[in-house]
Amino acid sequence: MSDIKWHLIFDPQLAVESFPYVMEGVWYTILISLVSMGVGLVIGFFLAIARTSKYFILRLPTRIYISFMRGVPILVILFMLYFGLPIIGLQPSALQAALIAFSINSAAYIAEIIRSALSSVDKGQWESSKALGMTYWQTMFGVILPQSIRIATPPLANVQLDIIKASSLAAMITVPEIFQKARIVGGREFDFLTMYIVVAFIYWGLCSAMTVLQNYLEKRYEQYL
Repeated sequence: MSDIKWHLIFDPQLAVESFPYVMEGVWYTILISLVSMGVGLVIGFFLAIARTSKYFILRLPTRIYISFMRGVPILVILFMLYFGLPIIGLQPSALQAALIAFSINSAAYIAEIIRSALSSVDKGQWESSKALGMTYWQTMFGVILPQSIRIATPPLANVQLDIIKASSLAAMITVPEIFQKARIVGGREFDFLTMYIVVAFIYWGLCSAMTVLQNYLEKRYEQYL
């Protein structure tokens, strides 16, 4: 232990001086996480509906899509979109590729969460709504979905946390988010460890803020029990 150069582990001066520059990437991190989650929710909802459809022609491709997205690393998807699409004449920007990749990937996980939440609602709700003359979509949005939101909130919040942390992989295709900014400073100052520690605390702060929101939503829905 005496051989460890403790003074090289963290440089407070570098951390303070580079903090504003690194924080410029926070907006990209927030943009990627929020947009991807929003788009993923929309896609995931319809995937969940198709996943539970009585029509095999809808269930099969949905199951294949969900299996593929859950089984392939997000970094591979990022590279396929950013470096692969130009081969066929499509050239998305780094940010566009990141938004698409995280959206379509998170949709697979969200679909399974929504499917599970919807199936947890008593089937008698469907039968009662049908007896009242309500259509499928009226029942879904007016009866089933409101009840399933409370159940889906905790796992959906976990997906959001995963997206926030995984957004650091967007640095691999040059998106100027937090991690990419830190890599630039670390390479310039030859002190990557300090910058990685700074980044770790920034991600911790973002995830902690998301956790506070999750706790608030859970308590809000508890009053309807």
